[in-house]
Amino acid sequence: MSEASDQVPRSLAEIKELVDAGRPIIYIHTAEEERAALLLGEGARLLFETTPPIFTWSETEGMKAADGAIQIDAAAGARAALDFVIEYQGPAIFHFQDLHGPMRESHELVRRLRDIYSYCIDSGKFVFISSPVAYIPDELTRDLVLIELPLPDFEELKEYVHREAAELSSSGVTLDTDESTINQIGRALQGLTINESRHALRRAAAADPRINADSVPYLLEEKHLLVKKKTGVIEYISNPIALDEIGGAPILKKWLLERRKLFAMDDDVAREIVPKGILLMGVSGCGKSLAVKAIGSSFNLPLYRIDMIEIFSGRYGNPEATFVAACKTMEEMAPAVLWFDEIEMGVSASASDAAGTLGRIFAFFLTWMQEKARGLFVAATANRIDLLPAEMIRKGRFDEVFFVDLPNEEERMEICKIHLERRGVDADTLEIDRLRQFTKGWTGAEVEQCVIGAITTARLADRDLESDDLLNQTGKIVPLSQTMREQVEQIRAWALDRAIRTAPRSRGVS
Repeated sequence: MSEASDQVPRSLAEIKELVDAGRPIIYIHTAEEERAALLLGEGARLLFETTPPIFTWSETEGMKAADGAIQIDAAAGARAALDFVIEYQGPAIFHFQDLHGPMRESHELVRRLRDIYSYCIDSGKFVFISSPVAYIPDELTRDLVLIELPLPDFEELKEYVHREAAELSSSGVTLDTDESTINQIGRALQGLTINESRHALRRAAAADPRINADSVPYLLEEKHLLVKKKTGVIEYISNPIALDEIGGAPILKKWLLERRKLFAMDDDVAREIVPKGILLMGVSGCGKSLAVKAIGSSFNLPLYRIDMIEIFSGRYGNPEATFVAACKTMEEMAPAVLWFDEIEMGVSASASDAAGTLGRIFAFFLTWMQEKARGLFVAATANRIDLLPAEMIRKGRFDEVFFVDLPNEEERMEICKIHLERRGVDADTLEIDRLRQFTKGWTGAEVEQCVIGAITTARLADRDLESDDLLNQTGKIVPLSQTMREQVEQIRAWALDRAIRTAPRSRGVS
């Protein structure tokens, strides 16, 4: 082993440990065959005092040396290739591609692999089997070790983008290699394999032969399509909103703005203190979902939503396995924002879950929140946080629990102005202050419906919106704070000293 091999890429770290331990047969479970071959080539250079030769075998190509010279013809079969390993003198790396097929069909091959374990141990010879199918015969469970090849990390993707820049230039495509641009492209590609990254870059090049920071949306689109295809239960939210499109919530806005720079930093300290997530609770219709959509744009991260209804539908298999797979997939997509909507609905239903599925999902979720990948920010919303168990909201899982209260007078007017201007109406031409006393106790959603109803009335009459249209609509809306007074007051009372408010506290319903 080379002393210079102490620092190796993350993707080679586990292979290094196994080589150091002298494990002669290592099974790499991966669909990235080309990348596995490249990593073994890099490992041969980094992990050994003297770079050993590499031989590669496949059922269609036979055993070849690195220069392409055929050592064992394909017609000779896998048994002859394994015999070649045993007979070879000196250290070497042997890469068997898709050996799982012949292993399933021949007990003789399994027996020969057991022989290889004995012949190759402490000889400097290492056999690597790469395959997208994890198949370990019972006879080999003690002789063979299985590892999962992790997806390429940020640094590996950056190196790939630099290599791809030279490749693309030969076809008339220019890729901006400025460090800032490479960082943005690398972040956008996180969660993709090298081959998927190649397709994403080709997609961007098809839209514009100049790949730069403006190409990031095309790269992300490839990722979004892949996520939906891979899980079916993860939805990409394509319409994030800016923080200034949310009325009120100054404390929440300040919290987000202060922490967004941590996602852009790339030092060890920033990785340790990057926020894990927040839980937003409050009265229905007060803007929790809007706040989550603003988190993605504030942190400049893609926003995904896990659809719990689809998970429990059974269309994608066992709900528990589907949920675990979705969470693991999102870790591969980090950095990103992951949204769990009305999280208390799934947790509170666990009492009537005879099979215990919900309970196991909840237990997994608690552990996952504690240990998930850095850079994956979880935003959960709940209308009834009192239904959630204490272990859900303790520090270490969510950074903060925010309470979104009924908006006060000033916030209601701000919300009204935002919705008017979003629909092309100049709020300064209307006397919206007249609405103050008539919208007491309203949620933000009710203010929006007032604006929509007034604009609809004006359009049907084929005229411009007038102040009276807004005022007349107030008489047609009975706010939730009246129809569900007891429940609303219970929620507000619970949050009084248990959560941080998104806006300064107001007394009563103003």
